[in-house]
Amino acid sequence: MINWIGIAAINMAIAVALGAFGAHGLEGHVSIQQLEWWHTATLYLFVHALGLLLVGLLIRLKYITQTTAWLLQIGIVIFAGSLYAMTLGAPRWFGAITPIGGVLMIAGWLWLAVSAFRLKDSVN
Repeated sequence: MINWIGIAAINMAIAVALGAFGAHGLEGHVSIQQLEWWHTATLYLFVHALGLLLVGLLIRLKYITQTTAWLLQIGIVIFAGSLYAMTLGAPRWFGAITPIGGVLMIAGWLWLAVSAFRLKDSVN
């Protein structure tokens, strides 16, 4: 089984490092728009990494399957990764794949909701 708690912790460490790089290393080197992309990517990475930590705990306790974690992690990589790439000079068409990551993150949270409702129904 994949250690989703460890993966979540790595995501959080990456979020802190990339947030610091964006705040101290990019200013003056990229446009305001690109800096906004970087901040958005970092915010979503950090928030979803925290969520993934919770999901990892739920998986470990055998309340849910790994599906939520996979949807969140792939969504994080696509969403934040495409924004980071555009900030660093990738073509703007990369922005066309950003929503795919967002949809995967939404799907992950909805899958968690469905799993939680199923769990509640099976306990009663």
